[in-house]
Amino acid sequence: MADIQYYGTGRRKTSTARVYLRPGSGNIKVNRRSFETYFPNETLRMIIRQPLRLTENAEKFDVLVNVRGGGSAGQAGAVRHGITRALLDFNSDLRSVLKKEG
Repeated sequence: MADIQYYGTGRRKTSTARVYLRPGSGNIKVNRRSFETYFPNETLRMIIRQPLRLTENAEKFDVLVNVRGGGSAGQAGAVRHGITRALLDFNSDLRSVLKKEG
């Protein structure tokens, strides 16, 4: 059986993020680096984790991200957008919860 994964593309300002959600334990890798190394700012990490926490999926998926362009804030917004789209690929019923929080 092939590995199940969900994909979403996120954009913000001039940044673009390709996000893959795979069943796992909550690890996040950004451009093959650890999440904490790539985004040392706690506020940006909180922004990125928001859609996973809102839908109570933070511990269910490993997140693999390729992001480029823009600065760190724009990249964080693009990753957040990509995670949201990948979650909608996983379950479209989550749209109302995510939409309400922007």
